[in-house]
This record gives sequence, C-alpha cells and structure tokens, in this order.
Amino acid sequence: MKRIPSVDEIRVLGVAGTIIFGIHRLTGPTQLKIGINRESAPDENRVAGTPDLASKLVTAGHEVVVEQNAGVKAGFPDEAFRDAGATICETMSEVAATANLVLHVGKPSEEELGSVREGTALAATLDARRDTQMIDGLAKAGVTAFAMDLVPRIARAQSMDVLSSQASIAGYKSALMAADSLSRFFPMMMTAAGTIPPARVLILGAGVAGLQAIATAKRLGADVYAFDVRAAAGEQVESLGARFIAPLDSDDAEAAGGYARAQTEDENERQRQFLAEHVVRADAVITTAAIPGRRAPLLINTSTIEKMRPGSVVIDLAAETGGNVEATVAGQDVVLNGVVVKGPVNVPSLMPYHASVTYARNLESLLSLIVGDDLGLMLDFEDEVVDAMCVTHGGEVRGHTIGR
Repeated sequence: MKRIPSVDEIRVLGVAGTIIFGIHRLTGPTQLKIGINRESAPDENRVAGTPDLASKLVTAGHEVVVEQNAGVKAGFPDEAFRDAGATICETMSEVAATANLVLHVGKPSEEELGSVREGTALAATLDARRDTQMIDGLAKAGVTAFAMDLVPRIARAQSMDVLSSQASIAGYKSALMAADSLSRFFPMMMTAAGTIPPARVLILGAGVAGLQAIATAKRLGADVYAFDVRAAAGEQVESLGARFIAPLDSDDAEAAGGYARAQTEDENERQRQFLAEHVVRADAVITTAAIPGRRAPLLINTSTIEKMRPGSVVIDLAAETGGNVEATVAGQDVVLNGVVVKGPVNVPSLMPYHASVTYARNLESLLSLIVGDDLGLMLDFEDEVVDAMCVTHGGEVRGHTIGR
C-alpha cells in the first residue's frame, strides 16, 4: 500500500503537473516529447542523443524531435535519426519550443533558453557548481534542470556518470596526443641501427582519465610511471603494469566518493618538490588531477618544465579548470626550452562518435529513473540521485545541490 503523503510533501511548486504521494509529476500520463538540439559551443562535436537512443525512446512510446544536422559532426546523419523514428526540425528554437524534455551535452544557448516553455525539463552538463549565472537563468525560465556533472558517486548511479565516461575518453586520447607529439618512439624498438629504449611516460592523477592514459600508454609500449595523492590508487596503477610513485611520508588524501580532497598549500609544495625530479626524467607527462567544482591543483612549476629534455611533451588535461602545470594556457601549445606544453580543451569532443554513444547511454540510465511507467516525467526528491542532480525546479534554484 502506498504511504499517504504529509501536508509538507504536497505543496504547489508553480509548474505544470500534479504531485502524487510525495513524487512530483511534471507531465501527465502521456508520452514525452524529447528534443535533441545541435550543440552551440563552437568546439563541441558531440550530440546528446544517438539514433540508438532515439529508437529506444520511440519504441517506448515517446516522440523524439532532433534539430537538423545535430549529430553530423559525431557521425550520425539526419537520415539515421529518421530511420530510428525521430522527426527532424529545421531550427533549434522549434525543438526547444515544442519539447517538454531537452537533452544536451553542454549548456543551452541564451537563444535556446529564451525559446523553452516554462515547466520544460533539461538534462545537460551544466558546470553547476561554478556557473551560477546559467543556473539562475534556468530557474528564471522555469526549467527543471538535471546537471549531468552532479551524478553522485554511488554504485547504482555509475551508469549515469558522465564525468567518468567522458574522462575515460579524454585519458585514452591524451596518451595518443602525447605519442603523436613526442619526437621519440613510445615502445622499445629493435632495429638494424641498434635498440632504442622505450619512452618514459609520467601520469599525474590516477582517476578515471589517468588510469585510461596509463593503460593506453602501456599498450603503446611506453615505460609508465604514475602518481596520485590517494593511497588506494597505487594498486590500480600497478594492476595496469605501471609503477606507482609517492613520497614516503605522504598522507592519504582520498575524500568521500573516491575523489581526492583539496590539499593544503604546504602539501602541494611538498608534492611539487617530490614530483620535480620525476618530471625532469620523463619524455612525456600527462596531468589529469582535478577536484570537482574547484580550481585544478598546481603540480608542476615552470622552472621544472624548463629542465626537461628538449623535444619532451606535457599534456595538461586540467587546462580548462586552471591547469596542473603553471605554464599551461587553455587551448594553446606553449613551448619552453624546446618542451611543448599542451592545454587541450574539451578533449572528449575530439572523439565525438564514442563520446556521444557513452553520453547517450548515461542519459538513457537517467531517463529510466525519472520517467514513470505511464511515460510521464516523475521526480522523487527522496531519491538521492534525483535530489543531487536536479538543480532548478519550480522557478527556484535548489541551492543545497550546488553548495549555495
């Protein structure tokens, strides 16, 4: 038997729909109209929904509308969406104005936000902890927004974890970028002119991106070393065939959810001093250290980069959040004494096909949680996943989800 809701649970939120037994119903017992727009950011090649996802949604009874050419950059032509049962719309505003659930990779443009109807739901990567202006704009527009970058790190939410799925792609690509940019072989080469030793690759940060970079560099034949402030990462690093390095007197810096906690300035300085000699000996360095919602920790000083051998390369995957390397400039290559420091941005977009496939699967898992059996959109804020990801609802910012 269903529990009778309390008076506090049954409250008017100022959006279309009803509230049944503590669960907020945004749409009635009818099909959803789900929109997929072309991403507005100039360097974004991914698409939020693939033809495979569109086909599953249509089969389930929903209507899917896709902006013209939304998936072309990712390798999904309009015809593939039509074959999946979706309808192609000519403009972004047409999709935004008619859909009651819009799927995005990144943030919607101002034009799109001005086109959505009050009560529309949105699922996107919103940089919710830092971009307060975007979150306030979504609330003002009456949008119920789900931040894909706020998926809690619990077992049942793993299939929705966009940060992990996209970080894995970035880690893989970073190793390829390092191998392509380096003036030396990655693997050991035995030639008629003699034996050439393998490149020495150092990877800083052994989270999802770092572990994928390690695995890829090892497959390419490099001699791989890795560092992380979390003691538990050592076993994972060594299981991939790399060597784990850490100061003998280091403290474990693992925080709740498996992320690294923020370090004190004294801890950061000791780490930089420890890493300096390893950086100088490396042919390629890949940095992946990041703390959600905060500036990336500084791990390598410019003076250390200048001591590396000319022809060496550094790939800083944390460039978008300030960089792990003092010399990093986001979106640019910086050359210091013959050492190239690369600050790539939006690395998953460089592999848009599989980045889109995995992102769409993350969305599919989210939809399985928030779409009811009657095909309507249902929000149960007693569910910790829904509660954590929903940042705006009913014209208000749900401040507890983003630390306000």
